Amino acid sequence: MKATSSLVNRIGVVVGVVVLTAVVSMATTLAISRSIEGNATAINLAGSLRMGAYQLLAIAADPAQRSDAGETLESELQRYDARLAHQSIRQAIPDSADHPLTRNYRKLVETWSGQLREQLKQSPPGGPVADTLLASTTHFVGQINDMVGVLEQRTEARIDLLHVIQVFSLTLSVIIVLGLFLDFKTRVLKPLRTLMGIAEAVGERDFTRKARFTGTDELSQLGVAFDKMTGELAVSYHELETEALIKTRELEKSHKALELLHIASRSLFANHDLCSGAIPMLQDLEQLLGIGPIRLFLHDKNVNKTVEAITTATVQRPYYCKDHHCNACLVTPEEYDERPSESSDGRRLLLPIRTSSQLLGTLEVWYPADEELSATARRLLEILSDQLATAIYLERQITEEQQLTLAEERAVIARELHDSLAQSLSYLKMQVARLRRLEIGGEQQSFHSEILDELSLGLNNAYRQLRELLTTFRLNLDTPDLATALQSTVNEFSDRLGKPVELAYTLPPSTLSPNEEIHTLQIVREGLANAVKHAQATEITVRVSFESPRVQVSILDNGKGLPVEAQPLHHYGLVIMQDRARTLGGKIAIQNRPTGGVEVTLSFVPKSRHLIAYEASNG
Repeated sequence: MKATSSLVNRIGVVVGVVVLTAVVSMATTLAISRSIEGNATAINLAGSLRMGAYQLLAIAADPAQRSDAGETLESELQRYDARLAHQSIRQAIPDSADHPLTRNYRKLVETWSGQLREQLKQSPPGGPVADTLLASTTHFVGQINDMVGVLEQRTEARIDLLHVIQVFSLTLSVIIVLGLFLDFKTRVLKPLRTLMGIAEAVGERDFTRKARFTGTDELSQLGVAFDKMTGELAVSYHELETEALIKTRELEKSHKALELLHIASRSLFANHDLCSGAIPMLQDLEQLLGIGPIRLFLHDKNVNKTVEAITTATVQRPYYCKDHHCNACLVTPEEYDERPSESSDGRRLLLPIRTSSQLLGTLEVWYPADEELSATARRLLEILSDQLATAIYLERQITEEQQLTLAEERAVIARELHDSLAQSLSYLKMQVARLRRLEIGGEQQSFHSEILDELSLGLNNAYRQLRELLTTFRLNLDTPDLATALQSTVNEFSDRLGKPVELAYTLPPSTLSPNEEIHTLQIVREGLANAVKHAQATEITVRVSFESPRVQVSILDNGKGLPVEAQPLHHYGLVIMQDRARTLGGKIAIQNRPTGGVEVTLSFVPKSRHLIAYEASNG
C-alpha cells in the first residue's frame, strides 16, 4: 500500500486512471494466460494421436508385432486410450456441451471406442490392410485434425485478445503520459514497454529478456512476476524440447532397428546359418542401441545345460567355431575391455528364446550400468528374440525332416537288396553246396575242388559284405545325438568282443549335420567290425574330438595289424570307409601302430554350421 500511495500522491487522479488501466490489463492478461495454460501440451498430444493411429495400423498388419497372442497390440491400444483421455487434453476442452471443441472431442472418442479400436483388434496379421480399416483410420485422423484446428484457433484467439488488451492499455497510457505528466513517461510507460517486449519475446520463444525492475510500485512487481514467469517458461520449454528430441531420436533408432531386424530375418531364414546370419545383424544393433556384447546360448537337451552358440565379441576364437576364415566376432583386447561386462561396470539383460511350448535358449545382452536401457530398446530386443526363436525352431524341424528322409531312403534300399541280391547270393551258395556233393573223379577232381573253394570264398565274402551293407542301410540315427548313437554302437561291439570297448567323445553339440553324423557312425561301425572280426584284438578304443575346425575320429586296437599287402583279398571294408571319408570332404588314414594293432583315423571339416537338433519329445 505504501508504493500505491506514493504513486497516487505523485500523479494524482491521472495516475490512478493509469493504475486502474494497468491493473485491469494485468488481470485480463493473467486470466487469458491461465485460460490458455496447457493448450500447447494439449495440441502436441492431439497431434501425436495422428501418428499413433498410423502406428497402430502398422502394428495390426505386422505379424512380428503381434506376437504372444496379440499382447503387443493390446498394450499399444491401451496406451493409445490413455493418451486420448490425457488430462492435458481434457483440461483444454470447455465445460460447455455445445462448444465446437467439446463436440469434436466427443465425436473423436466415439469414433475410436465404437469403431476403429475394434477394427484394429480384429484385423488379421500378415495380410493386406482392409479398405474399411484404412478408411476408418483416415476418417479418425481427419477428426483429430479438426479438433487440433479448433484448439489452435481458440488458443490464437485468446492470444490475439491478449495482444489487443495490451495494445489498448499501452495506447491509453501513452496518451495520458504525453498529455499530462512527463514523469508518467519514466515511471509507467517505459516499464510497460519493457513488459510488452518481454511478452513478444516469449511469443517468439525467446526467454532470455528480463525486466529487472528495482522499484517498489506495482509495475516493478509486475516486472518481477514477468521475470519469474519467463524463467519458468524457459525451463519448461527446454524440458519439452529435450523430451521431444529424445523421443525423436528413439523413433529414428526404432525405425533403423526395425529395418535391420527385417533384413536379418530374411538372412536367418534364407541361409540356415545362425552364425553368419545373426552376428552382423547383432553387431549393427549393438552400434545402433549402444549395447553389447550379445551372446546366444542354446539349451542342450542331452546334458541339461546351456551351450554358447554365438557371440558378437571375443578375444579368442570360440571353441565351437568351424570356420577359421571368419573373423566376425574377433576383437582386440583393448576393444573387448571397453565393452560392458560383469567386471567392468556392466549390466546384463537375459531374454528367453522360446516358442509357445518350448524354451530353446537365452539371449544375453550387456549394456553400460550408468545408462538405463530404454523401453524402445527392450522391445526391439524382445522382437529379436522372437525372430531367433522362430529361426531356430524351423531349422530344427528341417534337421528332423532330413533325418527321417535319409532313414526312409536307406530302408527302401535295404529292402530292395534283401529281396533281390541277398536271395540270389543265397541261391548261389546252395548251388555250390550241391556241386560239392557231386563226385567228380579222375584228374580233374582237384581242379574242380579248387574252383569250388574259390566260388565258396567269393560268395561268402559277398554275402557277408551284403549283410554288413544291409545293417548299414537299416541303421537309423534315431537317438538324440551322435554321442548316444556311438555309445549304443560301442555297447553292441563290446558284447561281440566279449570285452568293453572304450569311447572318448568330446565333440561339441550341433557340430555335424545329419548326413555327416550318419557317415561318421558308419565309419566307426566298419572300423569296429574290422577290429572285432579280423584283428583278434583284446582292447579297442574309439576317440571322437573337435580340433577346430576339424573333426578327428580314431579307432585303435591292439590286434595283429594289417598284412603286408595292406588289405586282404576280397575285403572291401577299407575301400568303403575311404569312399565315405571322401563324401565327407576329408580323408582317412589306416596304419599299423608302433605298439601293435591298427589305428584308423578320420579327419574332415564340417561343411556347414547347424543348430542343435530338434527333439520331438520336447515338442
